[in-house]
Formats: sequence, C-alpha cells, structure tokens
Amino acid sequence: MVWLPLAITIWVLLWLVGTLDSVFFGVLAGFSAVAPTAMGPMVERLHGIPGLGVVLVAAALLLTGALVSNVAGRWWLRQWDTLFTNIPIVKSIYNSVKKVSDTLFSSNGNAFRTAMLIQYPRAGSWTIAFQTGIPGGEVRSHLGDDFVSVYVPTTPNPTSGFFLMLPRSEVIELNMSVDEALTYVISMGSVAPAEQALPVKQNPVSSH
Repeated sequence: MVWLPLAITIWVLLWLVGTLDSVFFGVLAGFSAVAPTAMGPMVERLHGIPGLGVVLVAAALLLTGALVSNVAGRWWLRQWDTLFTNIPIVKSIYNSVKKVSDTLFSSNGNAFRTAMLIQYPRAGSWTIAFQTGIPGGEVRSHLGDDFVSVYVPTTPNPTSGFFLMLPRSEVIELNMSVDEALTYVISMGSVAPAEQALPVKQNPVSSH
C-alpha cells in the first residue's frame, strides 16, 4: 500500500517517456529512410540519449502553440485542415477526431464540466455521470429540447463507458468538481469527496 502509488506513478511516467521517444525516433527513422547515408549515423547517436524525444516533442508542441496563436499561424492551420479534409479515408478519421477534440477540450465548451447523478442501469440504481452536451440534429428533433447527453464511465477504468441521452428532470447536478467525481468513480466509491453545502434558494421578495 505504501509503494503502490509511487510504483504506478513511475510506471505511467516511464510509459509517457517511451511513447514520446517512439514518436520522435519514428519521425527520424522516416527521414533516415529517405536519406540513409546522411541521417543514419545521426539517428544512431541520438538513440543513445534517453529522454531526448520528450524534450524535442515538448519543444515542438510549444513551438506549434506559439505559431498558431498569431494570424499567420492560424492561416497555415486552416490550410493544414483543408489538406487533410480532402484526402479520401484520411478525412473521415481526421474530421471525427477533430470534432471530438474541439468539443471536449475547447475552453468555451461545456463537455465534462458538470458531474451528475443518474439512475443507471435501472431505476433505483444510481451512478456518477458527466454531461457532454445536449442532443442535436435529427436526434433533437425527435427527443425535444429538455434532454441532456451524458457519459457514464466504467470502474475502475473511466476511459470506457456508455453514452446516454436522458430527460433533464431525471438527472441531479452535483456540486463536486469533475476531478472529485472521477476520483470517486476510479476508487469504486472508497474515496468520497467532502460534502459540500447545497446552494440556499432565496424566496423572491414580493412587491407591494
């Protein structure tokens, strides 16, 4: 119990370092395949430096963020999107991932910003869910406006789960943060967040 949290943390960090290194050296391997004489010896030398991929990938991400934060960088980003959205097969994957990432990680979006209590998988059985938005398009025309879209994570692995559309009247919004709710789910209810006071509803003052 003492060593388990530290061991898992180190394992996750090592996995992340290895993944970033693999991305970087995969790009280098592609260049060396094009020019094996010029790039081959350099790739071999760089392979001996542990963690170099992490540093260079992080630098590339920072540089990308700096570029797309100005007008010229945003223009190039639009050209990039246009290129990938016109390639058969690739455009289906690229558009789907882009829409999901824009929805989940956009600063002005509402996905995964509210924890909820819902009855699932049957009435009387309650679980934690996260609001991902509201139904749209053809689904909204069939269900109406008073529905919410929610994601129900599984335990202890919250990366898999179920997508449900429920009447707003059947969900209870929680005051706990999304981080606290995720911890509650992952720990299978053994780590409960601190109880928060419910907002006091004030009666409207009648005018005479």
